[in-house]
Amino acid sequence: MSRRSRRGRRKTGGGGWLAKAALSLIVLGLLAAGVLYATVRGYLHSDAFRRLLSGKVSAAAGVSGEFTPFRWDGLAVDTAAFEADGEGMIRKLRLDGLHTEVGVGGLRRGVWELRDARVRRLDVTVDARKREARLVPPLVKESPSLVKPSPPPGSRNANTPGWIPREVALQALDLRQVSLNAVLDQGMMTASGMRVAVESAGGKRAYRIEITDGGIQLPFRKLPLLRLDHARLRYQDGSVFLTSAAASAWSEGRIDATGEWDGGLRRFFIEGNVSGLKCEELLSENWAKRVIGELGSDFSINNHAGETAARGRVTLRNGTLTALPVLDALAAYADTRRFRMLALSEAHAVWSWRKNLIDLNEIVLASEGLARLEGRLSIRGRELDGLFRLGLAPGSLARIPGAETHVFSPGAMGMMWTPLRITGTFDDPKEDLTDRLILAAGLRMLETLPETGEKVLKFTHSVLGGDSSKTLGKGVKIIEEGSKTVREVSGILDGILGGGRQREVEPAPESEDGQP
Repeated sequence: MSRRSRRGRRKTGGGGWLAKAALSLIVLGLLAAGVLYATVRGYLHSDAFRRLLSGKVSAAAGVSGEFTPFRWDGLAVDTAAFEADGEGMIRKLRLDGLHTEVGVGGLRRGVWELRDARVRRLDVTVDARKREARLVPPLVKESPSLVKPSPPPGSRNANTPGWIPREVALQALDLRQVSLNAVLDQGMMTASGMRVAVESAGGKRAYRIEITDGGIQLPFRKLPLLRLDHARLRYQDGSVFLTSAAASAWSEGRIDATGEWDGGLRRFFIEGNVSGLKCEELLSENWAKRVIGELGSDFSINNHAGETAARGRVTLRNGTLTALPVLDALAAYADTRRFRMLALSEAHAVWSWRKNLIDLNEIVLASEGLARLEGRLSIRGRELDGLFRLGLAPGSLARIPGAETHVFSPGAMGMMWTPLRITGTFDDPKEDLTDRLILAAGLRMLETLPETGEKVLKFTHSVLGGDSSKTLGKGVKIIEEGSKTVREVSGILDGILGGGRQREVEPAPESEDGQP
């Protein structure tokens, strides 16, 4: 045999060995992949994975619950429900109609990937009331040697391979319908009809959340159902950051807000603004007739001091004041209708709220060229307590005797100013200006009475001649009638300015024939 033939045989034999080795490796790889898939599939289809997933959901929500049996189609799984109870903030949780696919791409990272998870309905009951930590001693002290702790849900057993992942990574979740009942310190808050989309934000415990649709009812009887437009949030290690939220309320009201929630400390902070609120929708029926316009305000709400508090600055646009007793009285005695319906050129205040107390500070209500009210008002429950300065244009009170000399005094902005105290309740507000106007009118008329009496006596003497007794008698009668006039005018002022209050009026002196 030639050298060339032997060399060719050696080459052919070596190439066949390499091909066989490669083929063997491929076959072994396929067998290993098949065994791996069978092992993974067997574990996923086992009850151990259901317990693992139940434990992860329970730990994330702070509850104790379990999924109903899984129904598998390859790596896709469906389950009827997950129901749980808790002793923490979440008290009850029920999830209906879960569908998800388990990805094996995270096996190298030691996680099961849940892809395209969908839930038909989620109902949650939350107790977010502030609770004081209490140490309750156990009734029976058990010996550690006699107590065998139960393993956590989804813990390993002897039949579970050591390389099987024990962590779960949620890639995306679509909650088709979410309902929430939350017990707050202020009462019950409910939310329903919301749709929630959750997706991973890159971190191990970081997610982006978007909530759309649905309605929210806050535990304040003056607030209507809030119709949610959207809320975009970010969850990171137990804290929630509200990056954007928009909702509508009443007929044309709109609310925009941002904020954050610290789950560990249970502290929250929300800020934003509200616009387009009509006074007749927000105020009681009685006050809706007196204040007309559109309200807008910025706001901030937090519980950093231990209880919920809020503050902001409110503005009234296109405002009008009408049917206020003091304004009606001023209109009657100033002989002008401008006070009866007061168009406001400026109306704003700084407000703050905490339990059962509303403070309005830096109040300004102004009608250009006519009137200006500045001050503060506290509202505790239904009780009112306010202190103001009322400014009026010079000459507007010229027809009320004594008003511009005994009640008002010149001041800033070229106006006449007087203090004004508001007390009483929402249903029966009281002010002290009316009484001071009545007193000023009476004093002014009494001041002019001696001068008037002297003129009357001189006039009577010139008419009747030298009979001084007749002159004196006539003069006394005129003075008595003047005093009677003062009392009558005071009564009229009281009736108009005081809204119909009853005052005791001394009986008029009887004449010689016994008739008043």
